[in-house]
Amino acid sequence: MPTRDESSAEVITDFSQFAERVDYSLLEALRPDPEATSDGNDHRPRQVRSGHYVPVTPTPLPEPEYVAHSQGLFAELGLSDALAHDARFRRLFSGDASVATGAMRPWGWATGYALSIYGTEYIQQCPFGTGNGYGDGRALSIVEGVYVGRRWEMQLKGGGPTPYCRGADGRAVLRSSVREFLAQEFMHALGVPSSRSLTLYMSRAETVRRPWYSPQSRSFEPDVMVDNPAAISTRVAPSFLRVGQLELFARRARSQAHPEAMAELQLIVEHLIERNYRAEIDPALPFSEQLLELARHFRARLTRLVADWMRVGYCQGNFNSDNCAAGGYTLDYGPFGFCELFDPRFQPWTGGGEHFSFFNQPAAAEVNYGMFWRSLRPLLEGNREALTELDAIHEGFAAVMQQELEAMWARKLGLAIYDEELVSKLLQLLMASRADYTRSFRLLSAIPEQASDLHPSFYVPSSSELDQQWESWLQQWRTQLHANNTLEETSAAMRRVNPAVTWREWLIAPAYQQAEQGDHSLIQELQEVFSTPYDDLSAERAARYDRLRPRDLFNTGGLSHYSCSS
Repeated sequence: MPTRDESSAEVITDFSQFAERVDYSLLEALRPDPEATSDGNDHRPRQVRSGHYVPVTPTPLPEPEYVAHSQGLFAELGLSDALAHDARFRRLFSGDASVATGAMRPWGWATGYALSIYGTEYIQQCPFGTGNGYGDGRALSIVEGVYVGRRWEMQLKGGGPTPYCRGADGRAVLRSSVREFLAQEFMHALGVPSSRSLTLYMSRAETVRRPWYSPQSRSFEPDVMVDNPAAISTRVAPSFLRVGQLELFARRARSQAHPEAMAELQLIVEHLIERNYRAEIDPALPFSEQLLELARHFRARLTRLVADWMRVGYCQGNFNSDNCAAGGYTLDYGPFGFCELFDPRFQPWTGGGEHFSFFNQPAAAEVNYGMFWRSLRPLLEGNREALTELDAIHEGFAAVMQQELEAMWARKLGLAIYDEELVSKLLQLLMASRADYTRSFRLLSAIPEQASDLHPSFYVPSSSELDQQWESWLQQWRTQLHANNTLEETSAAMRRVNPAVTWREWLIAPAYQQAEQGDHSLIQELQEVFSTPYDDLSAERAARYDRLRPRDLFNTGGLSHYSCSS
């Protein structure tokens, strides 16, 4: 996308300077819903039959209070940290668009998308039974602009109802907002492509009621109703275009839902290329060739992304196509979790099932890629050669995914070449030993010789039989490592891909619980801990954060599993 000349040395210190950087490529390139209002007063559930976005004014939080901001992202955007406390900046990012100045729009925009669950198209979640009422129910983009030479979109989560709200209040609770705020920046620090966190504001003057878990609950589903402070977090990404959005317009094009359906599909795909792939795709190419390049690049990004998820123990929980960013990064931190006790079937979301479990994420990604492929096909109708090539790219997904996974496992173990037998045996031993995923690989990064060196990662005492199996595996592994670089170099490389710290829900919960009382100290501490996840922790912080889950916190509602109540 064309960018404005930005000086990396200039720091934005006031709201007017911030407003000067806005540049709304989406609003200029795509089409609004023709039935939308001109002022954004559009908050009731209704069908949106055409157009790419709906102008909507966010609903301000009453008496917003600062909770946190990302110093790292502020620096990348050229923003002064003091801006997070600026009155107009706080008002905008707590939902008050009336402060818009200069070229800023006094409203945000919501988008529709289709729902597919593991490759099956659904319209049942749409209250109208048509698929025209499903989309951003409480997410509103409020700013798009160019900051330090890069284009970013800023989206409020919890900014009030939109036409896609399906009768809900459009709010987000503080609990889920803190989780997403911390997780996005943690994933970035882990080196995993992700949306980012800008700010988090809350209101004590507005509470929302949600089902959740009573203290020490052993219930699978929420067992109480809880009043939560309302909050608005702002997430930032190059774009928020999703596979599910392309699906929506492809479905309309295939069914000829309206005369402009095919044109709208082409426009949103063109915009995706401009926003997320222009550096890789030559604009001089014929559009059909640009589509093929798009398919290749998205396949590469998605397979690398999911391999990275596996590397760090992340489980998205609800990896539908509408939660799959078409730009190839992590998006929508809802019922996610990080694997502690190693289990390939780990799934934190009570509604997720094994199809979205930890080790099934590569298969889920392939299904989502299939929906992406299907959405591009109408644009190549009549071009047999291009369709054949597109189909071949789709058919090659599994092989590319396997290559990425093998390379990931090799990096985690410091191997020059992937060894399936070695990796498979390791995973079996981790299961049999009831081992902690993150701590095990961090201990392996020291290239131990004795099974006892791994005991601190086991949730139950080891046996002599298991220790013998470990000793045999360690000897076989170390023999391979000796054929490569020095063990010191290999250990250092492993420590760069196997983090020293992970997300442990039972250590996150106190942070959002204390934040409800106005104490943000734990959030700030977690921000610091998560900012350098590959560095060894101090003794004091290791005692707090490098711990195995206590036995009494297994199978605890809200900590080991949770609903999508946010």
